[in-house]
Amino acid sequence: MSPQDFAERVKSAAANGLALRIRGGGSKDFYGLAPRGEVLDTRAFGGITEYEPTELVVTARAGTPLVELEAALAAHGQMLPFEPPHFSGAATLGGAVACGLSGPRRAANNGYYGAVRDYVLGVKMVDGKGEVLSFGGQVMKNVAGYDVSRMMAGAMGTLGLILEVSLKVLPRPVATRTLRLTMADPAAVIRTLNEWGGKPLPITATTWSDGDLRVRLEGARAAVDSASRHLGGSPVDEAQAQAFWRGVRDQSDPFFSGDAPLWRLSVPSTAMPPALPGRAFIEWGGALRWLATDAPAAEVRRAALHAGGHATLFRAADELKRAAGVFAPLDPVLARIHRKLKSAFDPKGVFNPGRMYPDF
Repeated sequence: MSPQDFAERVKSAAANGLALRIRGGGSKDFYGLAPRGEVLDTRAFGGITEYEPTELVVTARAGTPLVELEAALAAHGQMLPFEPPHFSGAATLGGAVACGLSGPRRAANNGYYGAVRDYVLGVKMVDGKGEVLSFGGQVMKNVAGYDVSRMMAGAMGTLGLILEVSLKVLPRPVATRTLRLTMADPAAVIRTLNEWGGKPLPITATTWSDGDLRVRLEGARAAVDSASRHLGGSPVDEAQAQAFWRGVRDQSDPFFSGDAPLWRLSVPSTAMPPALPGRAFIEWGGALRWLATDAPAAEVRRAALHAGGHATLFRAADELKRAAGVFAPLDPVLARIHRKLKSAFDPKGVFNPGRMYPDF
């Protein structure tokens, strides 16, 4: 398919009052409220269109499989810094950007890495009127429309169909090592992680669950060696470490199994553990708390709000629990802004209706 083919499909849907469900590999169908509408499959529109390793920029179509894109970058010693979750081998670039999810490297100590939106330089998209639009560019200095490009990250496809994305990429670290430490008290873990966060240590990922603390160090070999001596613990075999971090990235680690609803709490890294039942998993230096619990949704959201953050129902086997709300409720001002954005980009409500919030 071509951009114009997609545009004609959108125009037809808008004219006939139909909804379109944007879908790549379907690896994130579980995320958000239940998808609705006719499937608009992006997989036929894939491939890397431009890649200049010396400029640290890659441009690829939305249907490009993440495994294909990452393999091309790895051949030049580069990577997607935000470590996007795959969930399956079918995951696509468009889905990764639309869902806006970042992996374990999101909260690295040195602040060098960040979220998906931090690396989006430009997008080509189709809006709800069937117009093909381009925003941003291929360099960080090109700021024309740059904020619109970033808005596509995490919008869950509700504002438009992403056709193509330009991303900043970074070199892969020279050395990497994972350390394993034993620490039983979650409150002590949070204090320790924040203490380490204030030091020049090359920490790019941390996790804790059931007394097991793991720390990933990446960077120059001398820096990794020095940090290992400072932190102590036992080094993890490299192959096992890579498998572990993939499991954390894709939520396939044993912690994430089970039937209990899985909540994702985004809170200040210094917040103490919430007084909630269930199993906990701490990530991002304390700023991301996974919680598998049967506690009522209102109770979980209250605890997250009290801690200075918010809670997302990441996964739930019971469709009724998802229908009660996945993302944190919006206050009236934010809700009005969301509705105005939706109206501006998708006035007929063609794209992914109700995927984030029931009424838009």
